[in-house]
Amino acid sequence: MDIINAIAVIRANAKNEASVEELKDLFENIIEERDRAREELTLLEAAIRNDYDSIIITELEMEDPGPRIIYVNDGFEKMTGYSREEVIGKTPRILQGPKTDRATLDRLKVSLEKGKAFFGQTINYRKDGSEFINQWDIHPLVDENGKITHWVSYQHDITERKRVEQSLIDSKVEMDDFYESSKRTIMDVASDGSIRYANKSLQELLGYEKEELQKMKIWEIMPEKHGDLLKYRFNDLWNEDFSTQPDYRFIFQHRSGLPVQVEANIRPLELKNEKMMRTEISNVSLRKKVLKTLHQRNQDFNRIFNTKSDFKYGLSLDDNDQPEFRWVSEDIQQITGYSQSECDGYDGWKKLVHPNDQGKVVSHLKKAKTGRSICAEYRLVDKQGRELPIIDYAKPVNIKTFDIKGAVVLIKKKESEPFLNNG
Repeated sequence: MDIINAIAVIRANAKNEASVEELKDLFENIIEERDRAREELTLLEAAIRNDYDSIIITELEMEDPGPRIIYVNDGFEKMTGYSREEVIGKTPRILQGPKTDRATLDRLKVSLEKGKAFFGQTINYRKDGSEFINQWDIHPLVDENGKITHWVSYQHDITERKRVEQSLIDSKVEMDDFYESSKRTIMDVASDGSIRYANKSLQELLGYEKEELQKMKIWEIMPEKHGDLLKYRFNDLWNEDFSTQPDYRFIFQHRSGLPVQVEANIRPLELKNEKMMRTEISNVSLRKKVLKTLHQRNQDFNRIFNTKSDFKYGLSLDDNDQPEFRWVSEDIQQITGYSQSECDGYDGWKKLVHPNDQGKVVSHLKKAKTGRSICAEYRLVDKQGRELPIIDYAKPVNIKTFDIKGAVVLIKKKESEPFLNNG
């Protein structure tokens, strides 16, 4: 009901004009608060849309028949096939069925009764009876006094993700050649600190076989003083779901005794029979070496770009991967005989780059556009038709008018030395 309709109802039922004005102010405030709440809810849904498919808000009551649903969003309707009208006033139990894990539901109930958030997953059922794996992230809603009034459940259909998860668990992260030694390193830890699972990457990182690690506690793969500290704090961290910070820094110890500095992202993993902590590990020692190398490479590039180039350019690739010069420096005319205006666009690029090298150069530029500073050796052709061997250093830029910035260096060679085409 909007304010116009509300005033019409008030006038029809109020005793006098003073009552009308009093009730009008009251209804205006109520409708304004309602609209503000709707706006805030819309903003909330927009903020989490990339992470969750569905939102449900329920009442607080946990006893049978369970908390009643008072709100669902559009994502819930799409994910489950139920309309709002079909579920408002009912409980989320309408999504449960034969394969819904009872133990997970029991843990959910215990957490909610304690007023704690819950993260878990189990099989749920759509309106048409089809199964999907539903991941919940449930949190209490509190009033201005800190009292819990409702529960909000953020939900995500992870069926497809679970289907491929096992095949991905030991796979390498897909990175460029420079990072080929950096692998996804995973360890699952039980409530007593035991290492339940260690993938191949972790075995290689620490020098232990899988069977050896599965007989160890997490603090036993650390230097003594670091291990003792974690062992002392482990129960508290476990009870907090390791949620006190987003990432933890640990010192592990290779079988040889050498320390390995790591960063660990830890999250609860609710399995059918027990709870684990899924630990994804990043080798900080290796990362520091990589970053140092990248920093040095970037310094080398900038030094060459700023001091050694014979001319510079800005370039973009169109939808068909055709290179288009957006600008070239004025040095181009001294090097090639072409003016800056003659080098504009795709026609300018095509006339400058040797026909036999153009395919290779496009590949070079596509790699640069995806985020890699890269260099390539190829030939230009000047206005007199002479070949000019060059080295092209290209890097991506975040500028609306062009995608790639490049610096070209002429290769100096003896007159008798032929140019070797790398293509």
